[in-house]
Formats: sequence, C-alpha cells, structure tokens
Amino acid sequence: MLKSLFEKVLNTVMVHDQLRITYPDGSVKSYGPQSGETVGFTIHTPATLRRMCINPELGLGEGFMDGTITLNNTSLDDLLRVLITNRNDGGVPMWLHLSNRGRFHMRRFIQRNTPERARANVAHHYDISDALYQLFLDEDMQYSCAYFTDPDMSLEQAQIAKKSHIAAKLRLEPDNHVLDIGCGWGGMALTLARDFGVRVTGVTLSQNQLDRANARARAEGLEDRVTFRLQDYRNVDEKFDRIVSVGMLEHVGVPNYSTYFAKVADLLKPKGVGLIHTIGRSAPPLPHSAWINKYIFPGGYVPSLSELAGPIEKSGLWQTDIEVWRLHYAQTIRHWRTRFETNLDKITAMYDDRFVAMFRYYFAACIVAFEHQMQAVYQFQLTHERDAVPLTRAYLHT
Repeated sequence: MLKSLFEKVLNTVMVHDQLRITYPDGSVKSYGPQSGETVGFTIHTPATLRRMCINPELGLGEGFMDGTITLNNTSLDDLLRVLITNRNDGGVPMWLHLSNRGRFHMRRFIQRNTPERARANVAHHYDISDALYQLFLDEDMQYSCAYFTDPDMSLEQAQIAKKSHIAAKLRLEPDNHVLDIGCGWGGMALTLARDFGVRVTGVTLSQNQLDRANARARAEGLEDRVTFRLQDYRNVDEKFDRIVSVGMLEHVGVPNYSTYFAKVADLLKPKGVGLIHTIGRSAPPLPHSAWINKYIFPGGYVPSLSELAGPIEKSGLWQTDIEVWRLHYAQTIRHWRTRFETNLDKITAMYDDRFVAMFRYYFAACIVAFEHQMQAVYQFQLTHERDAVPLTRAYLHT
C-alpha cells in the first residue's frame, strides 16, 4: 500500500528525468523517461517510506539526516535539482496539493511570531554555537548574501562589497544615528561606525550574537559609537537618520509585514533613508518549506514581492530603489559549504553525524533554490521624501 501510494507521487512528478528508487524490501524501480538525467536513492526503512508518502520534502530531508535514505550514484545537489525541476513541471498528486494548500493557508498561524516566539525561533538557529559559524562564515561573520561584483572574489571580498554597497545606498553622513534591525554578530554596525563615523544602535534577539557583538565593539574601541541591545524591533521607540536591516525580514512572517514596515516608517526621521535586504521570490507565493521550518528557521518564510508590496505601500514610504540580486546567494552558500567541509573534523568533534547531515542538506537545498527556483535577494531603499536620495543610481559608483 505504501509503495503504491509513493509510486503515484513519483509517476506524477517525474516528467523529464529518471528517478531510480531502491525500496526497503530490496526491489528497484525507475520512474520517468530515460531520455533525461538519472538520479537515485535507497529507502532503508518502511517508516521512512511512510514519511515520504505523507510529506515527500520533509521525509526526504529527515531520511537523509537519519541515514535511512542514502544516495545512489548521485550528489545531493543533483538529486534535489532533478526533483525540483520535475516537480515544477509535473506537479504532485491531489492529496499532496491539498496538503500544501493547507500549509499555505496556515502560515498566518504558523508565522505569527510574537516577541516571545520570535526570540525562541532565533535561539533555535543562532544560539547553538558561535564556534560553528566561525568555521564557515567570513572573518566578519556576515550570515547573509555576499555581493560578487567579480565572480572570482573571495568570500571576504564579496562580503565587504555587500556592506559597501549598502552603505552607499544609505547615503551616510557623519552625524547620523543608524538603527540596525537584526544586527547579528555586529559586523554591519561596526563597519558603519568605524568606516563612516556614524553612531549605530543594533538590536538582536540572540544572546550569543549580542555577547559577541559587544565584545567586538570593546575590542575595536567603538563602544562610544555602537550600542547593541537584546531587543525586539517592535519595542524600539527612538527616531533614526538611517535604518538598515540585512537578512532579518525572512524571520518576520506574513502576519507581521505591515507591523514591520509601519515600524520602519515610524522610526525613520523625515529625511531619513532605510535599506531592507531580504531573500524573496519573484513569483507567486508558495507554502513554506516544512523541513526548513522544522530544522533550520522556525517561523521563517521567504516572501514573494507581491506579499511585500502591499505592506510597503501602506507604510507611506517611498520605494526609491528596488534592486534584485540573482545567484549571488548561491555563490555565497557554495563558499560556506566549502569551508564547512574543510573544517569537517572540527565540526564532527562538536556535533553528531545527524547534525552534519542536516547542515549538508540545508546548504544543498538553499543552493538549488537560488539556482533553479524563482528565488533571489531584494534590496528595498525606502524614504519618506521622494528626493531624499539622488534621482539616478550614478551616486553608487562615485
């Protein structure tokens, strides 16, 4: 019964390539045409097969983590790419379609992200260990998309380019007070204070990030220019000349977009400039990834541009610039994964095999999303006044 149910899924999905499955009973069966690429894996237990029938995406990720799914003559990148590209054209059976629609319509409940829940969600991923992130991020610990103005750039160079690009869009002046919403380990705030002479207040919900950011400020002698707080952005009440937020909007959740952009508008001074950098979809909304939501970013969601447009419009802010970065994040994650694998001995000494497999699946799934789905990075430059920034982009290159 389970096998026949699973076969209905695969017969619907596989339309261009071939998927070869080895089942728990040792039988082997192929799905899809022989004219395309062939990938395959083994399902070792009936329980894993059952999970794959209920939710193929979640079941595949969990099976890979548990070792109850192993790859056959293929890489994880290739397997996920083939499955995603075939699913996009082939679709899924009706019961999975209805399940996905149900998850999509439940997102306002799943992503309600109250201040208490938001802090717990952040701790799930960011408070596991700074030592882990130091092993695969750049020296400044930028955990967001880098900007590869040259494809041969190092990760460090591309992250510096990202920060420089954002700083240029902020049109910083020496007496500015900048709010950094979701400041991470402090790299952006410290860069702006050190290189541009501004004052920065950074807010985060991660205790680990707060502690390291404060330590870095002390080490660089920037305590008089940078303040870090363990604080929800919704509880900030000062006014700021500039607001920057990099890689935080993905954690806000659909029900809170209007609150978020209204808060940015409220905190930004009349002649101020805001820059919001976020992952987004240039296609209609999809249900959140069940695997990513469970294991990586609880409460997280990648918004479509259409889901952000309304809340931005309601905020009353001008959209003075919207820029789209394509493939930069895939390249960033490839650098992270290379460093992760280079430091595998250290990581396996810190965590078990399941954790390592989880991060491998995370990296591969994200790379495939940016390379083969309608996923990119958006930068929204927002102001109260239409002429708060120059009328062309020429200023970014001077």
